[in-house]
Amino acid sequence: MQSENRLFDDFVKMVNGFAGTMAGMGREAEASAREKFKEWMGGQDFVGRDEFEAVKAMAAAARDENEILKARIAALEAKVAGPAPGTVKRPGGKSTGAKAGA
Repeated sequence: MQSENRLFDDFVKMVNGFAGTMAGMGREAEASAREKFKEWMGGQDFVGRDEFEAVKAMAAAARDENEILKARIAALEAKVAGPAPGTVKRPGGKSTGAKAGA
């Protein structure tokens, strides 16, 4: 009877050793995978969140400025173009429609 218990104890020790070895291998594999992933990510041309947010804010400001400049250009073009076609300019500086003089 004692031999059966000893055999069982040896089997349990072997299984525990195997489980510990497998757990260690798993930790090593995970650490290796993390390291390889960090190397791969470092090799890519990714930006950080803070850099992304800064560029996003710059783009929004540029769009706003672009809209302001479009409005200024339209106002200047309207000023240079003069009165709209079909209007008659009076000497007093007021312009009227084409039918006003008829």
